[in-house]
Amino acid sequence: MEGWKEKLGMIHIYTGNGKGKTTAALGLGLRMLGNGGKVIMIQFLKSPNVYGGQKKAQECGIVVESYGLPKFVHKKPDPEEIKVARKALERTREIVKNGEWDLVILDEICVALGFGMIDVEDVKAILKEKSPYTEVVLTGRYCPEELFELADYVTLMKEVKHPYQKGILARKGIEY
Repeated sequence: MEGWKEKLGMIHIYTGNGKGKTTAALGLGLRMLGNGGKVIMIQFLKSPNVYGGQKKAQECGIVVESYGLPKFVHKKPDPEEIKVARKALERTREIVKNGEWDLVILDEICVALGFGMIDVEDVKAILKEKSPYTEVVLTGRYCPEELFELADYVTLMKEVKHPYQKGILARKGIEY
């Protein structure tokens, strides 16, 4: 193992109602790739190959696995959405334990937690069982504060002003 990789193994949380959580995680992923690391992103609630950042991440060398249906998930998910989120969680368990990846991004896992699709105790157990040299990033709104104890970095993205407040919908190339 290269010397710098021995210093990996921390947990990051990017949460809150502000914009930029996935973007920040992808930026960290690019930094890891630039230093020769291996990066995988497990996307909870997102369909494959829909988002511009998702496509470009794959082109750059980030492995992206998407576990979502081709529709928007609401606060009361249906049984099929819950099943897909739990499948993503099981895949997460495999990935963080095997030590193959230097950085694992769990995109929108906090939303899946906030909507009750997966259990916080399961996520805590997975984080405690992870490979000691695997860095993990959790993104999404609604992160339960009890996960903050396990994290080394907690960043709260706070919306102060957003074009949506003026009726401007999400724009390609900016929000997706």
